[in-house]
Amino acid sequence: MNDILLGCIQCGKCTGGCPVSVRSSLNIRKLIYRSLIKIKDKNKDLGIWECTTCSTCSIRCPKGVNVVDYIIDLRSDEIERGKVQPQVRDTLESVFKFGNPWGRVREKRADWIEENGVKILQPGEKTEFLYFVGCTPCYDTRTQEVARAMVRVLKTASCDFSILGTRETCCGNEIKRMGEVGLFEMLIEDNSKLFKGISIKTLFTTSPHCYNTFKNEYPGLDFAIEHYTTLINRFIKEGRINPEGKFERKVVFHDPCFLGKQNDVFEEPREILRAIPGIELVEFERSREKSLCCEGGGGRMWVESESEEERLAVTRVKDAADLKVDVIATACPFCLLTLEDAVKTSNLEDKIKIMDIIEILDWVTKVENDKLTD
Repeated sequence: MNDILLGCIQCGKCTGGCPVSVRSSLNIRKLIYRSLIKIKDKNKDLGIWECTTCSTCSIRCPKGVNVVDYIIDLRSDEIERGKVQPQVRDTLESVFKFGNPWGRVREKRADWIEENGVKILQPGEKTEFLYFVGCTPCYDTRTQEVARAMVRVLKTASCDFSILGTRETCCGNEIKRMGEVGLFEMLIEDNSKLFKGISIKTLFTTSPHCYNTFKNEYPGLDFAIEHYTTLINRFIKEGRINPEGKFERKVVFHDPCFLGKQNDVFEEPREILRAIPGIELVEFERSREKSLCCEGGGGRMWVESESEEERLAVTRVKDAADLKVDVIATACPFCLLTLEDAVKTSNLEDKIKIMDIIEILDWVTKVENDKLTD
């Protein structure tokens, strides 16, 4: 790893562009410098657990240094030495035992379905689209609503899709970024074996984090991989989904880091929103490649922050309040949860609502369906 770090020219673009460094002890430039000159205890007080792995540093580095991989290596060292927060330890143990980071048993993974009549794919069966729901939408009560909305919208498109039910297990994106690389490799092996036992044409995900790891870090997958926004946008353009009900709200879209910065999916979410009648779509000043991280990635959903400064999600919500929007739309379960929490702590619950794009689309579709049944 030091051979890679030798490319660093100490220009400071990594720390200067890091959204977390302004409110924490994370100083990437100093971290690299201390490593190169072999200062002992180089991790001490340099905030490696504050990193959200949003990859702004790596993207902006003029010498192509992959800073995120370096921070993951430092976290791996901490884990091997047992120097992690109890919550991190419990999260990793939960993934090993139950296949999810939320401490919930595998048998409860499909409870969100209720009476939606979703087809659960069995070994040896085939489907055109496999909906990989993800751990958070399966277990968290708020984001379960996103998964249910997805199912309802897909049914209006007459889409041949299935889920894995209780056989679905964590993709490992956050596990790798927390530094437990061995467990991540085990998850790749288990999931790849599961995929080989079924026949699918396309796998699509709720979470950009799942999308990122399947697309970029799983070797040898023989099917297409999409985030739901690209799939749904295509269905709208093909006329398979017709958002005819009105959503007369002022909306701003928050670009998730793992969807936009890391995978260049910027237009499709906005095209979906523009296709919904009544929406007035506006932009954050910090949007697209410059989008402000919500602080949900890199395992930060399970890592206690040591900083007492204002969290980035709160800053994001205040920016939205300045725009006088009714809704912050996003397309990531972590962004949804962190932004909703920020709305509550900022006492803006009666002014700003946080919604996933698929929830907005489901709302206008349900409105139109209700008209048809009246």
